[in-house]
Amino acid sequence: MIKNIFHYMTLSLMLCMTLASCEEHEMAQDFSTKIGHILCTDGKVVTLERCLDEGKTPIAVVFHLNHESTEEKGYAVYLRDINHVAFADSLGVKQNTSSNVTAFDGNENTHAIYSTAAMGSPLAKSVFAIWEYGQSAYVPSVAQMQLLYNAKSAVNPYLESIGGTPISDDPDRCWYWTSTEVKGQEAAKAWLYSLGSGTRQETPKDESHKVRPIVTIY
Repeated sequence: MIKNIFHYMTLSLMLCMTLASCEEHEMAQDFSTKIGHILCTDGKVVTLERCLDEGKTPIAVVFHLNHESTEEKGYAVYLRDINHVAFADSLGVKQNTSSNVTAFDGNENTHAIYSTAAMGSPLAKSVFAIWEYGQSAYVPSVAQMQLLYNAKSAVNPYLESIGGTPISDDPDRCWYWTSTEVKGQEAAKAWLYSLGSGTRQETPKDESHKVRPIVTIY
């Protein structure tokens, strides 16, 4: 009886040690994407430490994770602004965005305004011009800018750590184009968004303002 009890105790101890070892291994091998991870030119999303240690070139910082999608892991914000570009060459043409302020469709909107034959878009052209290494930048929609506004305090330290421009709270420097036209006024206005206050403003599309591109993480 004593021998059997000792045998069972030994097996239990070995099982506990095995489980603990597995848990430690899983923790050590946790490569899941997190807010603050860095998108690099090789397409990899890594920790800040790994980015610096391995001499990788950073492109953007992850600011949102999409737990409801099996295809899109989330969004990353580019390191710097593009300054003073107009949404459209002039007024008078709808550029076929969804005009939906709750839709996460900046990628589709950007392609729509770029592809409108009757009207050019300095905004879309300037963002497309920074495409590198297969990373397709686009102008965030109103809803995606809201996500970025909510995450700015979390991502700013990482942006600064890799030489990027932090998202400003300065009321004179925090207004950015979105890729969302104003519903009912699509031919004349699109939404400008304040990353300082989280508010938006109807704005004539021929005005020049900053844009902060983002990219989808797959």
